[in-house]
Parts: sequence; C-alpha cells; structure tokens
Amino acid sequence: MKSILAVIGARPNIIKMAPVIRSLKTAGARLKIVHTGQHYGKALSSDIFQNLQLPKPDINFKIGSGSHAHQISECMKKFESFCLKEKPGLVIVSGDVNSTLACSLVASRLEIPLIHIESGLRSFDPSMPEETNRILTDHLSNLLFVTEASGIKNLKKEGISTKKIHFVGNTMIDSLKETLKKSLALKPWKKFNLTPNNYIVVTLHRPSNVDNIKNFKLIISALNTVQKKYDIIFPVHPRTQKNLVKIKKSKIIFSPPLDYLHFLGLIAKASLIVTDSGGIQEETLALKIPCLTIRENTERPITITCNSNTLVKLNKNKIISQIKKKLNVKKRTIAAAPKWDGRAHQRITRIIKLKFQDLFKKIR
Repeated sequence: MKSILAVIGARPNIIKMAPVIRSLKTAGARLKIVHTGQHYGKALSSDIFQNLQLPKPDINFKIGSGSHAHQISECMKKFESFCLKEKPGLVIVSGDVNSTLACSLVASRLEIPLIHIESGLRSFDPSMPEETNRILTDHLSNLLFVTEASGIKNLKKEGISTKKIHFVGNTMIDSLKETLKKSLALKPWKKFNLTPNNYIVVTLHRPSNVDNIKNFKLIISALNTVQKKYDIIFPVHPRTQKNLVKIKKSKIIFSPPLDYLHFLGLIAKASLIVTDSGGIQEETLALKIPCLTIRENTERPITITCNSNTLVKLNKNKIISQIKKKLNVKKRTIAAAPKWDGRAHQRITRIIKLKFQDLFKKIR
C-alpha cells in the first residue's frame, strides 16, 4: 500500500500542515508524518503537536541546527533512505525552510509526485535563503497550492503550467481559526501583567536584524523609546538569544519562546505586532491587528494591500514614527484576504483526490 508523506521541519510547517494532515486522514488516506527536526525543543516543536491535536511524527530525523548546507544535506540523506524503504506514493511539503527544499529534491530525484503548500510567494530578494528554497521547490513540484493572488502571477511568469497551480487559501489561517477560541481562553497576557489591547508584541529572528549586533541594538533602542509609553513583550527566538545578552538595560519584557496556543492568544489581544516573520504577517492580517515588519521587502504583498502590514527599514527614527502611526490604525480599515476562510485544507484534499485518483485508491 502506498502512503502519503507529510513533511514538517519547523514550527510554521507544522501549523500549515496540521489541517491538511487531519483532512487527508479523515478522507481515508494512509499518511505518515515525517519530522526533519530542523526546529526542536518544546515550544518550537513538541508542544505544538499537542496544541494542534496531531499525532506524534512517525519518524524524526533530528537534523537540528547548522548551516544551510549542513541541514539540507543531512535532511536529504535521511529522507532518501526513508523514501527508499517506505516507497511513498506522494510527498507533501510546505513553506520555504531548508527541510522543504531538501525533501523536495529527494522526491523529485526518486520521481515521487510532489505537492507544495504555500507556493508562489516571492520577496525578489536573492540574499534570502528562503527565496531560493521557494523557487526551487515550486519548480520541482507537480501540484502547487497558492495562498494569495500574487503567487499565481509569480508562478506564471516563471513558466510553470497553470494546470499545476491552484488558489486555495491559507492553511496557516485554517489553524488559527480552529484554535483561536482555545488560545484566548488561556489569557496568556495575564502571565505578563499586560492589559488586553494595550501592549506591543515583538518577534525577530532574521539574520540581518539579530545576528548583526549593531542592527539589533538599533531596533532595541527604538523599542526602548516606545516602551516609555507602551508595554512591550518580546518572546525571544533561540537564534536571537545569544545577542540579547549584549543588550544593556531595557524595560522590555523578554520571555522564552511561547507555545503556539499561548503565542496566538497573546498576539490576538495586542495593539501592534513588530516582526520580521513572514507567517506572523499573515496571522496579524487574519486577526486584523496592525503589523510593522522590519524588512525592506515581503513575499506576502496581500498583507500590504489589505492594509494590515507596513514595511520599515532599519532606521531608528522611522521605526519609532511608524510604530506610533500604526497604533492609530483602526481595525475596520484592514480588509479580509480572499479565501482565508478556514477551509483551505478542504480545497486541498478535494484537489489531491481529483488529481491523484488512481494513487489515492491505492493509498486508501
């Protein structure tokens, strides 16, 4: 019997893949969860399976941290070995992390049909490793599921057949809608003595923002200025932690990474999110929370056109002024994104069953 391999590697992948995994299992698919172990630890990995009511992975490669070359090569070796043993009928990947590209390369080389969830996003910034991962994965895939209209445009420009492209919506928002009520019931803001709708949440992990200590200090300095008037909480990503010790006194609330449910509840009651994350840009749009992204580009232009997100360059005065401006944005001015209705996973399952009818019969 052929199986579907659902590949996850980092926390965002788990969030995006969870609704699809449940939907395919409900449809009767024989599905196995492959965790590459690119993200590890409770908050970034193990807790989220419980948060999203997912079974434990069928296998975990535990590739851990390392350079892009190390992560990709280790993941390829272990995934190839697993595929040769398992002989899957279909591989599903999501997002743009190193695990996504590594498993896509293996699936393509072994001639296993490949599906990419969250296809077509482009920052047009070749310095971002994620951009290379996205482009290569899309061109290796047999079926591409798109979250926003820009993805269709980008894929067509790159010469990918429209027969492979399907605009289905955003599975990350499916997870958000499924768990938001439970997240709010936890009231995570209370743990930090924060008042709902009266605090700012910060997340930073991009190398250009946190590995360069000069840039990191600039951002923290801007936040310290704002903090005199607004409470700020900053759940610290592991890669950011090493430079945090170099920061002098600050009244910002620094916390370890939060599990998905607590973090979602926290941002849902924030006045503003300051970030450099792609996924959080999307979540704030769905929640109608103003977002300020400290980057020069975004692969998610829908967040700009719907008026939830604003890009800002690494300039202290501009960061401060944009934070103040965004805090005055009313929720009613933020538009809804097309098909971000919590049903993207249903569309994906329906299309997979249609496109792979013979295979799906073997999988069942």
